[in-house]
Amino acid sequence: MVGTEALRADLKQVLARHKNAIEPKALIPGVDYLPASGKVVGPEELELLLMASADLWLTAGRFSDEFEEKFPRFWGSRKCLLVNSGSSANLLAFSALTSPTLKDRMLKREDEFITTACGFPTTVAPAVQYGMKPIFVDVDVATHNASVDDIIAAISPKTKLIMIAHALGNPYRADKLVKICEEKNIWLIEDCCDALGATIEGKHVGTFGALSTCSFYPAHHITMGEGGAVLINNALLGKVATSFRDWGRDCWCPPGQSNTCGIRFEWKMGELPKGYDHKYIYSHLGYNLKLTDFQAAVGLAQLERLPGFIEARRNNFTFLKTELIKLGLEEHFTLPKATEGTNPSWFGFFLCGKGQGSEFRNKIVTYLEENKIGTRLLFGGNLTKQPAFKGIPYSIHSTLKNTDKIMEEGFWVGVWPGLSEEHLSYIAKKINEAVKL
Repeated sequence: MVGTEALRADLKQVLARHKNAIEPKALIPGVDYLPASGKVVGPEELELLLMASADLWLTAGRFSDEFEEKFPRFWGSRKCLLVNSGSSANLLAFSALTSPTLKDRMLKREDEFITTACGFPTTVAPAVQYGMKPIFVDVDVATHNASVDDIIAAISPKTKLIMIAHALGNPYRADKLVKICEEKNIWLIEDCCDALGATIEGKHVGTFGALSTCSFYPAHHITMGEGGAVLINNALLGKVATSFRDWGRDCWCPPGQSNTCGIRFEWKMGELPKGYDHKYIYSHLGYNLKLTDFQAAVGLAQLERLPGFIEARRNNFTFLKTELIKLGLEEHFTLPKATEGTNPSWFGFFLCGKGQGSEFRNKIVTYLEENKIGTRLLFGGNLTKQPAFKGIPYSIHSTLKNTDKIMEEGFWVGVWPGLSEEHLSYIAKKINEAVKL
C-alpha cells in the first residue's frame, strides 16, 4: 500500500488502540450537567472523519455524495441536497420557490404565507426577508402545533405558501394539509429540523411538502457539527435548488469537474456572448451553502445510528411522562401529547404551566439549572414579540393566546439518546421538588 491507503490503514490502527478513550462517557445525575440536547458520537464518527481528512478533499466530495444518496432512502424521498445548516436549508427551500422557472407558481414579494409564531425564527425569516407577509396562526399547548382547521381558515387569495415546523418532533397533519395546498396551488414547505424520523399515518414527515428541511446541528437527531439538508420530490425544484445552493450558477457540474454537459463553450444565455463559459453563467441570485466532506463523513456514521436514536428518544419520552404522571405533576403542568394519527420523534419534553404565570416557570427552570439539569424555552416563544420583528408587517389569524401562554409558562427538558432512565428519574424528581418550593 502506498500514499493515502497506507495513511488510512495507520490511522485505523491508532484509532483501534485508543478506542476506549473516545467512547461516550455516561453522565452522573447531580454531578454532571444533563443538557436538554446533545450529541452521541464515538469511534465510528472519528474513523470516517479521519478517512475524510486523509483524502485532503476540503469541499464537498465522496462522503457528501454518499450521504446525499443514502439519506433519501430513509425518507422515501427523491433528492437530497446537503447544506451548511438547518437554517440554510430553510433559506434554500424557500429560495427555490422564487425562481422564474416556476412561472405563475413563482413566489412574489406581495404574496402572503402562513406560519406559526411559536417556534424558531429561521423558519419564518427567509420569506420575511424576501418581502412576503407572514400570517401567524395559533398552536395547541399540548401538541405545540397548529391545527389543520386553523391553517385552512387563515388561507386567503394572497396565500401562496405554508411553511411550518413540526414542533419538537411532534408532527402536524401535513398529509391533510397538502391536499388543500394542491387544490389551491399553495406551496408547502415542511421544516423537519426537530422531527427526523417522525411519521404521519406511517409515512415520514418531510415527504408531503414540495420541499422539506433538516438540521444536523449537535442538538438534533443526528449531527455533522454544522449541517442541514433539503429534501425534494420534484425534478425541476431539484435543479433550481441546486442552482441556488451553488452560487446561483446554471452549470450543474460537481465540484472539481467540468463540461458535464459536453457543450461548456456553446451556450447562449441572457445577453452574454455566445460561447460564454457555462461554469460562469448564473440563472439565479444564489448563495454558497455547501458543506465540507468532513461534516458529511460524520453524518454517514450518524446515519447508521439513526434508527436507534429515534427509538431511544421515543422510549425516553414515554418513561419521563410516566414518571411525571406518577408524581401527580399533571395537576401543575399540561404535558405533551402526540398529534392524533402520528408517531413523533421527540426532540424534547415540553411542560406548560396551568395559569401560574411566568414566575412559576422561572422558579422551576432556575431550580433545575441549579441542580445541573438543562432547560430550554420553546425557542422564540411568540416571534411577534421578538425585537427582530419590530416594524415588520404581519397579521394574526384570530388570536395567539396559546402562543403567549407557551411563551410565558412553558419550558422543555431533554429526552436525547445520551440520557438514561436514571437521568430521567432524576429530572422528574427535581421537577417535583421545584413545584413544592
